[in-house]
Amino acid sequence: MIKSNFMEKLLDGVEIEWKAIWEVTTWDKRFNAVSREKQSRVINYSYLLAAELFKLEQEEGDVFLLSTGERIGWTTEELAGDYIREGEVVTIPWGKSRPLKDVLKYYKGRFVTADNRIATSSNTDILLNKFLYYWLLNQSVIIDGFYRGSGIQHPNMASVLDMEIPIPPLKVQEEIVRILDAFTELTAELTARKKQYTYYRDKLLSFEEGEVEWKALGEVGELVRGNGLPKTDFTEIGVPAIHYGQIYTYYGTFTTETKSFVSYETAKKLKKVDTGDVVITNTSENLEDVGKAVVYLGKVQAVTGGHATIFKPSNQILVKYFAYFTQTEMFASQKRKYAKGTKVIDVSATDMSKIIIPIPTLTEQERIISILDKFDALTSSITEGLPREIELRQKQYEYYRNMLLSFPNQEV
Repeated sequence: MIKSNFMEKLLDGVEIEWKAIWEVTTWDKRFNAVSREKQSRVINYSYLLAAELFKLEQEEGDVFLLSTGERIGWTTEELAGDYIREGEVVTIPWGKSRPLKDVLKYYKGRFVTADNRIATSSNTDILLNKFLYYWLLNQSVIIDGFYRGSGIQHPNMASVLDMEIPIPPLKVQEEIVRILDAFTELTAELTARKKQYTYYRDKLLSFEEGEVEWKALGEVGELVRGNGLPKTDFTEIGVPAIHYGQIYTYYGTFTTETKSFVSYETAKKLKKVDTGDVVITNTSENLEDVGKAVVYLGKVQAVTGGHATIFKPSNQILVKYFAYFTQTEMFASQKRKYAKGTKVIDVSATDMSKIIIPIPTLTEQERIISILDKFDALTSSITEGLPREIELRQKQYEYYRNMLLSFPNQEV
């Protein structure tokens, strides 16, 4: 365990120099409001639209897909073609709707990138790229404040480049990176166990040809596209409301209560969500977030707004079975086919209704739900199972990261 005086020993007799980010990094573009002297050099990359990036995905590939979201993947040299680049990079998304800590990335090797802003150390004898990554991660809340816009936000890169970073000697940087890498490896082990659940879930929801009936989603229920509902309509109490953005960040597979509410007058203009309906996201800046779903099991009728579709199932399909299906690769591969847009990706309710889904007997659906509910409790519950373990490990890691990256200010 790291002692409380560890940093004092590590920094004993060491000089810490502080430099602006622009002095020690090279980026992929020239930015508005940043003088040329601060960006004397740029490194050019080829970018893929978010909707196109994961169309390249191949399980056995060895070229990394650098998305702007949380999803990761791999492709092959043959599929990537001229989009392949190689290097040691730190990336922040050009457009995001999530906290930066969830989408800031470090990678070393061959990759294909979506619309990220890409940084690399100008001189690794002065600044290690991995140290840069951990330091930016530790400053992610501050950098979040440099993003502007409603919905999809974009960063003020002039503010990012003017941030000052401590530059300890390389040996100190290497030791800090070594310790933080050890913490992230422990968290990665827990995350790998969660991936096992994904494998078994997809296996349970895979059927041989002729084993079950396959139908288009529009054949087993009604899809209703939502409208309106900006966050400014939220109230402290009132009619339960499910906002599409909260399906990414707040809800699990199902919910009995909503995070937000709207007034009764506002609710009259919005689409209604009944108990047993499924609310599905239509829109995101990341393809992986399109089609995320939550089953509403509340006792009171709720409402939802734009960028969401309500699925009202017929008696052929159980809602939780459908919600679990939306988490599978089979569903993901179909939504990729219908995705439209560049900066903002959308799958319309009309196209969503064309997605093909296996329809086993209701008894078999109930059996699958029973198994997946147990897995879901282990992998998604905030109070028990893997998420609790991962959360505790993450808090420990963040504590030490903050301690290891706290340096005396240059003015002291």
